[in-house]
Amino acid sequence: MFVGEGPGAEEDASGLAFVGKAGQLLTKILSSGDIDRESAFIANVVKCRPPENRTPLPEEMMACGDWLEAQLLLLCPKIIVCLGSVAAKWILKTTEGITSLRGRWFDWRGIQVFAMFHPSYLLRNDSRSKGSPKDLTWHDVQELKKRLDSTR
Repeated sequence: MFVGEGPGAEEDASGLAFVGKAGQLLTKILSSGDIDRESAFIANVVKCRPPENRTPLPEEMMACGDWLEAQLLLLCPKIIVCLGSVAAKWILKTTEGITSLRGRWFDWRGIQVFAMFHPSYLLRNDSRSKGSPKDLTWHDVQELKKRLDSTR
């Protein structure tokens, strides 16, 4: 299960998660790691697009928290991938940012949690040089694939 921040304009209009530019990049990232996007459920911390696509406020995350909790309880995922800082902070109940959380494994209620950069962040940071967000994401998707294969 992948958990992002919240819907963008295209997601809000369609009612589907990660169908815009960030979603298309997510599909490419997963494909590069030989991970089938169709085999995963994708959700967001908040279910409605915040005005002007700003970061969701704590009150908005609290208002949507029960929905995400219900999705997690119903799906019982073996792995949760937090896409970006908002999702990672919400799931892991931490103040650490995504730069320090990404690429690391955590345990949440017996579920393995992995943090990665949000695809929209990668769209704004185009460098592919060693140590860049895109380079680190390549390593992260390889790590995720390895863990997925070991849980089957």
